[in-house]
Amino acid sequence: MKNIKVLITSFLMLAMLVSSCSPDSYSLDGALDKSDIHFEITQDLVKDPGGNTVILKNTTPGVVLNWDYVTGKSDKAVETVQYAFKGNYTIKISAVTGGGIVELDPVTVTVSQDNLNYVNDPLWTALSGGVGKQKVWIADNGKYGMAPGAMSFADPNKPELPVEWNNFTPNWEPEGNANSSTDADMHWGRTMTFSLEGGPFMKVHEADGTLKESGTYFLDINTHTLTTTGATILRPDNYIANASNWNNNIKILKLTENQLRIAILRTNSEGPWWYIWNFVSKEYADSYVPPVTGPTYDEGFDPTFASGELLKMITGGVGAGRVWSLDGKGNPIDWLGKGKGWTTDANSSYNWGWNDDWAEAADNSWIRFDQFGGKLNYTRSQNGVVTTGLFTIDEAKNEINLGSNTLIQNSTSWMNPTVNVIKVVKAYNTDFLQKGIWFGTSYDEGKDEWFVFHYIIP
Repeated sequence: MKNIKVLITSFLMLAMLVSSCSPDSYSLDGALDKSDIHFEITQDLVKDPGGNTVILKNTTPGVVLNWDYVTGKSDKAVETVQYAFKGNYTIKISAVTGGGIVELDPVTVTVSQDNLNYVNDPLWTALSGGVGKQKVWIADNGKYGMAPGAMSFADPNKPELPVEWNNFTPNWEPEGNANSSTDADMHWGRTMTFSLEGGPFMKVHEADGTLKESGTYFLDINTHTLTTTGATILRPDNYIANASNWNNNIKILKLTENQLRIAILRTNSEGPWWYIWNFVSKEYADSYVPPVTGPTYDEGFDPTFASGELLKMITGGVGAGRVWSLDGKGNPIDWLGKGKGWTTDANSSYNWGWNDDWAEAADNSWIRFDQFGGKLNYTRSQNGVVTTGLFTIDEAKNEINLGSNTLIQNSTSWMNPTVNVIKVVKAYNTDFLQKGIWFGTSYDEGKDEWFVFHYIIP
């Protein structure tokens, strides 16, 4: 027979003690009756006269209790819950025993007063907008000056790169305001709303406004974790099976007025990896105006030229010629994805594959384009060996056809250019005399990426 006793301790704590009569001994390897499982649920009326602080205690050795206390879940032996809002809270309890899961009778506690101190914290305000308000969040598409896209990755096997509150280093960030692996799956119109209007409520809506999920949430400002019940953070549907925990004590990596970044650990057969989900407040996104900035090193990617300007750039004009050489002492090679490169100098080029043979070729070789006698002429001198020919130019495509010739060669390298049609992938208009020009020799259409060589005017 189950008994519920109300105890008043010397500390003026009102306790709802849930106990049970049980045999003197039982086997944890066999099935247990719920009457064999003991726990206590108490409300600390000294700390909170309204009963807002509730202590959940498991008093049955060898048994794990799962607590579902409306605003969150826990399997701790002792858990302290603080309800900010008055109301009746039904706590569901299940026991994990050697004989299986035993569902226990739920217990309802009554909180008679609000204690908004439990949610009146800058982080609660950043997430929800504050007491009596709500805030809508959307996936970050990389266009709001925050994260570069909706999802980043981090390696859990590198302790030197922690994934913690305000201390995390992604191993991969999306490029070009897009997520190549998730962009098509993000359901960009979906929203998630965190509210403190009468309670810590969470809702997820479809793009058309249809309610998809509705539940509650709890923000632990000490451990910087988020627990949600009945609703889940925005994520692609086809990623759901990749992780076993989307709701309980999930890591918050960054939370400001306008940005939220959450880490979810991948647990499927691909192996552990951190998914970092990036969100931006909808209000901020709707009113965001990109800042006006000066040129960056991506200036001139896939440039557009007025008629005749590209030919004039590479030759110097009718009756003139211009010599170009590989930027061997600067930044000779790169891989441009949507305009963004990886190398920045000779060291990073060497790290990637540039070598001493290339450096020697760069020092002793050059290419000359000229316009003489009504012809477009091409001369390549490499380590004293001179080859000549005619070239043509397709200004609509920024392509130069070298006929039977190629760019400067290094047959010992995997990055040796073998094509006779090269593309001007990057140029700088009036700055080309100082910054040079980038010739693309191979292209990945799916990723919009070019392998390029940097030629400068010596």
